[in-house]
Amino acid sequence: MATDFLLAPQRHHAVLDRLRSRGAVNVVELSRLLRISPSTVRRDLRDLELQGLLRRVHGGATALADSVEPDQPARAAEQPEQKRRIADTALSLVQDRSTVLISGGTTTEALAGRLAERRGLTVVTNALPIAQILAASSSTDVIVLGGVLRHREQSLLGHLAELALSELQIDQVFSSAYGLHAEAGLTGAHVDEAQTDRALLAAGADIVVLADESKLGRRGPVRLAPLARVGTLVTDAPPGHPVAAALAAGGGRVLHA
Repeated sequence: MATDFLLAPQRHHAVLDRLRSRGAVNVVELSRLLRISPSTVRRDLRDLELQGLLRRVHGGATALADSVEPDQPARAAEQPEQKRRIADTALSLVQDRSTVLISGGTTTEALAGRLAERRGLTVVTNALPIAQILAASSSTDVIVLGGVLRHREQSLLGHLAELALSELQIDQVFSSAYGLHAEAGLTGAHVDEAQTDRALLAAGADIVVLADESKLGRRGPVRLAPLARVGTLVTDAPPGHPVAAALAAGGGRVLHA
């Protein structure tokens, strides 16, 4: 007999993780995997569909077209000009001889490629592509956080990364975004990355989010930080975009690339 011992948020996270990796799930499989009753699975799928996070079909559910993030190399080829403009604008926020944290993402990679223009900079990252970019700059000190390698994202996650962060003093955090929403704030796509992502954001008082217009208004399944925690948004979205307006109304700064 199934025992519904998991809390609803835990079940929902597990369902969405499996959905992202496989594209579809079925009730029988989830019931066995999560050790919950089929009726609980159906209720969870209904709740997640109401939140706009999946589409129910007979016997299970499928992922929405925009809910599965492409691989890192595929994302790197998307909208290169927008990413370059956002990176150029974000560079103006980086001060010489400061310590900045740069999380993984193709837009933050574009910023990393420009950081050699700053002197005496220390960069902390959990993203291997960013470390590789900065390895070519002998004037930049690079601290790579430890952890478990997530092959798809080429990033390091887990307790070791979070432990290293606790020993560092960060001036600014530069973060890309899966989604930035007026109500949900900064959101992510992967449950297993959430704890490390939150630790990265909490490492510095000044959070700068780099996000092209397609990321604004999008809400991922994982909450990472409320909108009020974002100090600056750098975006190519036109002035007056609802998310940018909400951020500015709360005291945040919006820079249009």
